Amino acid sequence: MNLTDLRTAVPTGLWQGGRSTPSESGRTFDVVNPATGEVLTAVANATPADARVALDRAAAVADEWAATPPRRRADILRAAFDAVTARADDFALLMTLEMGKVLPESRGEVTYGAEFLRWFSEEAVRIGGRTTTAPAGTGEIAVVKEPVGPCLAITPWNFPLAMGTRKIGPALAAGCTVIVKPAEDTPLTMLLLAQVFAEVGLPPGVLAVLPTLDAPAVVAELMTDPRLRKVSFTGSTGVGKILLAQAAENVLRTSMELGGSAPFLVFDDADLDKAVDGAMLAKMRNGGEACTAANRILVQNGIREAFTARLTERVAAMRVGPGWDADSAIGPIINAKQRGSIAALVDEAVAAGATVRTGGEQVDGAGFFYRPTVLDGIPDSARIRRDEIFGPVAAIVGFDTEEEGVAMANDTEYGLAAYFFTENVGRAQRVARRLQAGMVGVNRGVISDPAAPFGGIKQSGLGSEGGSEGIEEYLNTKYIALPPV
Repeated sequence: MNLTDLRTAVPTGLWQGGRSTPSESGRTFDVVNPATGEVLTAVANATPADARVALDRAAAVADEWAATPPRRRADILRAAFDAVTARADDFALLMTLEMGKVLPESRGEVTYGAEFLRWFSEEAVRIGGRTTTAPAGTGEIAVVKEPVGPCLAITPWNFPLAMGTRKIGPALAAGCTVIVKPAEDTPLTMLLLAQVFAEVGLPPGVLAVLPTLDAPAVVAELMTDPRLRKVSFTGSTGVGKILLAQAAENVLRTSMELGGSAPFLVFDDADLDKAVDGAMLAKMRNGGEACTAANRILVQNGIREAFTARLTERVAAMRVGPGWDADSAIGPIINAKQRGSIAALVDEAVAAGATVRTGGEQVDGAGFFYRPTVLDGIPDSARIRRDEIFGPVAAIVGFDTEEEGVAMANDTEYGLAAYFFTENVGRAQRVARRLQAGMVGVNRGVISDPAAPFGGIKQSGLGSEGGSEGIEEYLNTKYIALPPV
């Protein structure tokens, strides 16, 4: 798929009723290529009135979709998996064009994102329940699981496919209808996915996609309607808190995957080569634009310089360029605002006394590029020690003892992911249990897996996505009291 093909093959309207349609206002907005700053195409700009139409349709077909046999729902999800996999190159290039990640990582996301469709196609036919005799002998206890009803899924820009399939997959498997509000920077991937679902037989109205520049109004229109029964959000903690407050009005089911400040600990008994490899993955994958990215690299002081020197050599060798260029290791930042936020964190840290080992600057020219960076000697007062960087900046801080390292790792309001490297089995068991995070990687720099629950604690969110736990977020538990047999 090239740019010309993209403009003709990818839907650019709202996805309503199983087809691409214009907004009721007729308005559109531009989708920009972050590597060039040029407009890729324009997409329909949803209004609150469009949101009402989407919910009307979702509610109208909700009972029918819930009653659809699990095997049929599973077959549609499996067919979507096959179709996305068959069009992997199209999806990968589209993500690179609208989000900026390098093509190998886009291809990896297609594999990862499609796997949620396959995984939840298998979970659809395994929704459980139970029956038992009441202990008092007064009757039978039957417990069944039922779909929660129409859902709203709000997805971020950093993983345009996987963050959608991770929500759409379990919702459809459970028998829920879904309205997706994709990030304004990256709506095209989700629109193409909706088209794929229609092609494999998903009934009209079961899935809607509403790109918009007016997210607060569109989302509020849905959240205040009692027909909506669940909201699933991936994004910042600040926005998540707003959604939780709105959800309270109608007591909506919520799944919140929010901000992160993942610690990456390297103990003095670690294999340094493995630790550096892990840090490159945990920090630089997706250009650092990931909620699970290593935000604070904490290294025991006895090996800190050796580790930092090796990591700096690796980071300095990374070529910055457009994601479709085979030589590029790091693509652009999503937009100028995000690049400015990264630059401000680095500049403030340097002004406070941090040392730039490599990088530390924006790249001149077209697009929104920032040079991969390693900072060392960061003072306690620096904001980069607390705030989520969301970019290709490795912030290294030293510690002396295991106790101190774990305390520093836990010294954050967030608790999504954590990583550590050690060759000591006892330490591995101790530290894994003591780290305050919903997910912990031991001697691993990548931990996401569709078969595992993904979610955080503290201000990193509520609920789990993926794994056998993921479908439970879209199911209500009903107890039926039956008379004695």
